[in-house]
This record gives sequence, C-alpha cells and structure tokens, in this order.
Amino acid sequence: MVGNLEYFKVFYYTARLGSVTGAASELSISQPAVSQSLKALERSLGVALFQRAPKGVRLTGEGQLLYSYVAKGYEEIERGVEKVKQMLNLELGEVHIGASDMTLRFYLLPFLEEFHERYPGIKVIVANAPTPETLKLLRAGEIDFGVVSTPFDQGADICAEPVREIEDVFVAGRRFISYKNKMLDLQELEKLPLIYLEGSTSTRTYMDAYLAENNVAVQPEFELSTSDMIVQFALRNLGIGCVVRDFAMEAVESGRLFELRFNKMIPKRQFCVVTSRKAPLGVAAGKLLEIMRNQNRRTRDDS
Repeated sequence: MVGNLEYFKVFYYTARLGSVTGAASELSISQPAVSQSLKALERSLGVALFQRAPKGVRLTGEGQLLYSYVAKGYEEIERGVEKVKQMLNLELGEVHIGASDMTLRFYLLPFLEEFHERYPGIKVIVANAPTPETLKLLRAGEIDFGVVSTPFDQGADICAEPVREIEDVFVAGRRFISYKNKMLDLQELEKLPLIYLEGSTSTRTYMDAYLAENNVAVQPEFELSTSDMIVQFALRNLGIGCVVRDFAMEAVESGRLFELRFNKMIPKRQFCVVTSRKAPLGVAAGKLLEIMRNQNRRTRDDS
C-alpha cells in the first residue's frame, strides 16, 4: 500500500528544498504539519528518511532511494499539469475531424487554414471519409466532429448544424450540345449515358432516392469513386455527370461543360457540422468550431 499520497508530496518538497521551513512555505502549511507528515511517513515505512543537517535536513540512504522514485512521479505530474495548461491556452493539442473530399474542399479548408495560422501548436488530423463513415467515426469517439452532407441518418446521439447549401446538377460536354438550353423532363435521364458516384455516399443515396420518388429508373454508364473524376469523364464526352455544382463550376463557367435544365428542380441539400451528444468537445476542437460558427454568422449577416 502506498498510503497517504499527501505524505509523499510533503516528503518530495522537503527533500528537494532540504528544509522543513522551505517545504512549509512552498506548500502553504505550517512547519509542525510538515514535521508530522514526515514522521507519519517514516512510521508507515519503518525507516528514517531524514537526518538533521547544519542548515535544514538531508536524506538518509533510504530517503535518497525513495526520493529517486518519488521525484520522477511528481515531476511527471508537474509536466502533465503544464501540458494541460498549454492545451487550455491552445499552445498544443490535437483536433480530429471527419470530412469527405467535398466537405473538406468546399467548406472546411479555409477554416483549417485560419485555425493553423492562429494556433500553429495544434495538430489537426483529418479522417478523409464519406458521410456514412464519418458518422461511424464520430459515434466510435475517433473524431471530435465531422462535416457531412445530407441526407444521413442523424439519430438521437448526433447533433447536426446546417452550415451551407449545396446543389446537385447534371453536366455535359459538346457531344450533348443538343440538350443545352432545353427544358427536359427527368424521364429523359433514362435514355442518357450517366456518370455517377459509386458506393453509399450521401450524394449517390440522395440522387437515387430523388429519382425513384419521381419514377425515374437509371442505370449509370460509369460509376466512379470521386466527383472530380466524374467531371473529367464528362469533359471527355463519355457521358452526363451527376455532381454537386461546386465540382463542375470552373468547367461550366469556362464553357467546357453546361448544366442540363429540368422542368422540376432538384431540391438543394446541406453541409452539416455533426457532433456527439455523448462526448464533450476538447478545448482545441471547440475553438475551431467557434471560428467556423463566427464566420457563418458573419456570412448570414452580410446576406
């Protein structure tokens, strides 16, 4: 049994300072309280730890051995306390974020740049994953928060905060120029070679559900892993790409691609910041979210 840890604290400071008076001053207790604690520790160990010296006290052989271990423990504690203070002051720490290529590129990246400039001692670790995987990481406690796109299964354990609208579009190149500026029915998509995202991304899930609601059944010509690659395939006239508008914006503005127009608008979706209702945020993660929320408020006020 270690016994009363307070005795070891008194022992540590007395040994380090070589003085009962110094230990009492350091610990803000009386000299008799220091002497009583040392005597109690010596009784519990059955050995003398100090002997009187011309000025103060000095360790016995047994005291020196004990001090070599106790000092390591208390110095580690002091270092730990200092590290915690540094974390509270945002001088060091880590933030773990989950984000897809889309949410990282078209929402999160400017905030990470600002945060890194203001707090260079904080390490930011991004788990690059689609929305379903990001939610799994959040529920498992492996990330502090995530940035995802709707639709997704929120659940009572997840808090979702919408931060930006996004819009899904169909884009095409010169091979399909006859469709430019035409008002199309969604059923027309059944006849066209489509380029879709593969897998269970929120974008693919959303478009599949939306077209099914409108009795449109499509069989994509290509299923790709990234929206950037969908744009590249569309630029090479391999089909009509289904992407979030941001990915195709540059190609559309330059005239290399155009957006198909439909007589029924595809409803907009949202980027959302998701946090766990079960796990508290760390100081660094909280500060990054504060920066993001402040910017969102300024954007809303400007608009």
